[in-house]
Amino acid sequence: MAGEVSLGDIGFGYRPRAPYATDPAKSRGRLFSEVESPTRTPFQRDRDRIIHSTAFRRLKHKTQVFLADEGDHFRTRLTHTIEVAQIARALARALRADEDLAEALALVHDFGHTPFGHTGEDALNAKMAGWGGFDHNAQSLRIVTRLERRYAEFDGLNLSWETLEGLVKHNGPLLDAEGRGLHGPVPQSILDYNELHDLELHRHAGIEAQCAAVADDIAYNTHDIDDGLRAGLLSLDMLDEPRLPRMLLGEVRSRYPALDPVRSGHELLRRQITLMVEDVIAHAGRTLAELRPSDVEAVRGAGRTIVTFSPEMAEMEKELKKFLFRTIYRHDEVMRVRAEADGVVRALFDAYYADPRAMPEGWREGLERAQPRVRARHVSDFLAGMTDNYAIKEYARLFDRTPVLR
Repeated sequence: MAGEVSLGDIGFGYRPRAPYATDPAKSRGRLFSEVESPTRTPFQRDRDRIIHSTAFRRLKHKTQVFLADEGDHFRTRLTHTIEVAQIARALARALRADEDLAEALALVHDFGHTPFGHTGEDALNAKMAGWGGFDHNAQSLRIVTRLERRYAEFDGLNLSWETLEGLVKHNGPLLDAEGRGLHGPVPQSILDYNELHDLELHRHAGIEAQCAAVADDIAYNTHDIDDGLRAGLLSLDMLDEPRLPRMLLGEVRSRYPALDPVRSGHELLRRQITLMVEDVIAHAGRTLAELRPSDVEAVRGAGRTIVTFSPEMAEMEKELKKFLFRTIYRHDEVMRVRAEADGVVRALFDAYYADPRAMPEGWREGLERAQPRVRARHVSDFLAGMTDNYAIKEYARLFDRTPVLR
């Protein structure tokens, strides 16, 4: 039967693309029509455009959890993105989906993040409260459809429909069948683009976007432990509290009783990634065998996410997130740095909004006469694109003070 999947079909070796995978030969195309490449699929072309974009390069100086100034070995948005892309490709390969599309979606998923991680996003959302707020996912869409300016014939990167769909909906549908927001109001910039290029916001995205989404969870749940251990906010003994690392640490200690703490931590983390990846593959395989989707449209219309953790792993992952939130994300030192970073973003927004001439050429033209909403969104676009380093330099230039962010 077409689309039928058995657990024996799921694995890491090469297999032909599954019927339910997104087929690049059947792409719905781009907003601006282009002659297709004779040597690359549309999704390979999207991946390459993403990698060569300015927004991708900026990720190397954007915070994940710990600022780069705190140490050379902490993750940045770029290193996180590369880790997500590796896991997403592994999942897509095992599930016989399109690896290039999964990789492209992983590489672009954090484009919209501000400087200073979620702190910057929260601060910018507060400053934009009167003008539609700020959402990093919506900002990613703005970047790839408007703000990147590299091509003669269009703004943005002119990515394929499938890549844009996955970017916007990798965490699930945004609207219900009646057009109401499933998680609150949908950002206006997404709705505006949807009017031009219908991304079917009420449906799930394809398998590849789902691979990228769960790969993001696997990556940060693991590397935040690594960074927490490196920063001294966590110890191996503390990791005996949540069930997942406790179980894996037990294996490490049993097999290597004399192993030093640093290598013990690495052994824990590689086991955690492997276990979570294999859990997703096995659970997705069972779901695919149950649903038997005949094509990607059946995946979009399935009414549920297919590529997820098993219920038992989902419960352990939820417990781990709560633990990391309490021990790292809300740690006193992290909160102190976050408070300083919050003040930097808010002060920069106020300064640029009050006097657009404080922004560089190419950003300030015409803003003094612009409507408040237009001016605010323009300032927001400029601020969101900043790296941590640039934001700190701008703050020092405008306020003659260097913030202490370590």
